[in-house]
Amino acid sequence: MPFESTAETVRAWVHGWAASRGAADPVAEPWGFSIDVGQVKHATRHVLTADDEATVRKIADTVAAPSVWLKVFADPASVLSWAGPDWRVDDPGWLMWAELRRTETAVPDGYTLRTWSRGGVTRALVVAADGSFAARGQIAPTGATAVADQVETSPAHRRNGLGSLVMRTLHNAAVEQGAGIGVLGATRDGRALYESLGWRTQAPLVSLYFDPSA
Repeated sequence: MPFESTAETVRAWVHGWAASRGAADPVAEPWGFSIDVGQVKHATRHVLTADDEATVRKIADTVAAPSVWLKVFADPASVLSWAGPDWRVDDPGWLMWAELRRTETAVPDGYTLRTWSRGGVTRALVVAADGSFAARGQIAPTGATAVADQVETSPAHRRNGLGSLVMRTLHNAAVEQGAGIGVLGATRDGRALYESLGWRTQAPLVSLYFDPSA
């Protein structure tokens, strides 16, 4: 494994994610990182490298406010009970990593692949024959590591190999910029795709948002 601990993997993910989303630079905290995201429903996120009950309880109580999110890498049921009744859990996720290698890509018939880079972030877009959206993704290298992000395929175009095409395209772009290790936060839908491409699970990724009205 390229990382000595989950905390190191989280550190790589946090910096790459912030670069990918155009968020503020992560601020190091004794327990992890704080990131200003700047969205109406996602103003700030706090990413914990600590995974113990006392720390989760303390931070959840300290930062509790609408549009604030927590990311914790521990057992989901435990994290939810530690955070308290006003925190809601989002869809399940996983922190994953992979060794990146350049591979050949082939675009399936009837589709067009477009790529571009801005601010160090490379984006891949696949469109159908009529020009409509089929699949997309982006990757942000930050030195030796790169974070793959916002990978999705339209339901109408799934099972056509487009997710693999996007990921391999992003892998190649990151390798060309000097990255050798990839990191990402996987959703339930994306995990199988990533595993088929050699990605490995590091830890569960629990996403919580504050909502006292629910």
